[in-house]
Amino acid sequence: MLVHEKFEILEEFMRDAFVAAGVPAADAAVSANVLIEADKRGIESHGVGRLKPIYIDRIKAGIQNPVTKIDTLREGPTTALLDGNDGMGQVIAKRAMEAAIDKAALYGMGMVAVKNSTHYGIAGYYAMMAAKRGMIGITGTNARPSIAPTFGVDSMLGTNPLTFAMPSDEPFDFVLDCATSVSQRGKIEVYDRAGKDIPAGWVIDQNGNDRTQIAGLLGELDKGNLALTPLGGIGETGAGYKGYGYATVVEILSSALQSGLFLKALNGLDENGKRGPYHLGHFFMAVDTAAFVDPNEFRKNVGGILRELRAAKKMPGQERIYTAGEKEYYYYMEHKDAGAPLGEKLQETIRELVEEYGMNEWRGRFGWL
Repeated sequence: MLVHEKFEILEEFMRDAFVAAGVPAADAAVSANVLIEADKRGIESHGVGRLKPIYIDRIKAGIQNPVTKIDTLREGPTTALLDGNDGMGQVIAKRAMEAAIDKAALYGMGMVAVKNSTHYGIAGYYAMMAAKRGMIGITGTNARPSIAPTFGVDSMLGTNPLTFAMPSDEPFDFVLDCATSVSQRGKIEVYDRAGKDIPAGWVIDQNGNDRTQIAGLLGELDKGNLALTPLGGIGETGAGYKGYGYATVVEILSSALQSGLFLKALNGLDENGKRGPYHLGHFFMAVDTAAFVDPNEFRKNVGGILRELRAAKKMPGQERIYTAGEKEYYYYMEHKDAGAPLGEKLQETIRELVEEYGMNEWRGRFGWL
């Protein structure tokens, strides 16, 4: 049975769970805030559903450090290179974007690259940090190999989001936060929890054929027997080479600047084939709009572009046109009182965490528990 739980309650639960797993309280608060932002925006693939399998299980397996130590390897007026030492990706990423924003406030632009990090949640969170300061925010990250290059079937590139946020004069900013694959693993996990087959065009097998059956699909992806397709799909007919190219751009900016690991080296296996840290790389950019134009005028200009796009002639049968960030805003407005939907599998995962860490106070707080 589907239940709903208020966002603030889920955020508090995740914070407690992170602390129980050994994450310092302040860092646990950051990590939980990033995850709940995904749920607030309707991005179920990156919210509370990933609390256990992506973060807590990796901490327990010893491949992600609950205590985050960040080293500055290089720094200039507008740039910096950080080493996250395989700590909490959300904590590392927030620190990096804060540094980029601070540099942009002084010099107009700032860019920070990161090596030896871990999964940092939704990329949009960090780009939106800059937008909230009246700046343009840009970020990207590499990930474990899962996308096949155009005309290939082998998992090589991560889902590698290339993400932008720009402030507008509307109730919501322009936020483009999406993977460079047709879909990404988190969405497939949502289908798996619901027991539903995936749409055609998302995943290919070793012969380049569609695979839609959800049974065993995630395991086959892990083994490298299946691969995700780049944006544009299979081959060049739908311009799959464009998604392949953008994924490569993100891979380069997340590894070459850092002298970090890339492609197959990000599979989370050591030289003996045993599980180890993923050693991911990220990049963060902030551009102060005040260096070019009055910030309020920039917001008005962005808003004007968005409004004009939405006012364009619509296809027959379509009620409206959307711009990036708009659906997420309306999702939150619609769900802010009821909270996030939790399916039976996710409810069971929360029960497991409550039991494992003796979080008995939550038995009374979650009415469905």
